[in-house]
Amino acid sequence: MTRQKFLSQVIEGKAFISNVDQNLKFWIDKIEQVPFSNERKRSRSHFETLTLSIISQQISTKAADAIAKRVALASGGSISIESVQSLKFEDLRECGLSANKVRSIQELTEYFCEHQISQRTFAYKSDREIKEMLTQIWGIGPWTVDMFLMFSLRRLDVWPTGDLGVRKGWSIISKSPVLSEKEFEKVGDAFKPFRSLVAWYCWKATDESSETW
Repeated sequence: MTRQKFLSQVIEGKAFISNVDQNLKFWIDKIEQVPFSNERKRSRSHFETLTLSIISQQISTKAADAIAKRVALASGGSISIESVQSLKFEDLRECGLSANKVRSIQELTEYFCEHQISQRTFAYKSDREIKEMLTQIWGIGPWTVDMFLMFSLRRLDVWPTGDLGVRKGWSIISKSPVLSEKEFEKVGDAFKPFRSLVAWYCWKATDESSETW
């Protein structure tokens, strides 16, 4: 998707959401930043993006950045299928990765090789198909795939019910208690096909609330 087409869809989505919910309209009018506009600082391959997602699971951003740099260095300067494939289990462990994360990265590498996954592969797949593909890989769950769909593929109708930050944000926006994943699933129905935008504003509401404490 071109940037121009993406921005056009975002504008359409913001108008749609504003008509559906007045509380969300308040936040849309309040936040000037274009949703997802500053998320991709540089172009990354899908393989590198997913590898970095695995690395960052359950650790701080600082620690994840440090490990990612060591993996890139061990890989010859960049994280690619070919370079990571050349690394042994012990090489990745020495970068600071747990045994489970090494397994995940090696299975990801193997999957991309066996299925000849390219930058264009996912462009022709639905969100459900991509989720079914990637969750076969050890260590990649629904949340990781949701983030990949939203931030890398810029899919606009993803609803990450498992993300507590999104559910907290909705609580702030709607001025209601934090919902369970099952309860929150139903909330998204009114915002199809622009649920990713709603999730993004929920994150912003959570961030802003944290900053005021």
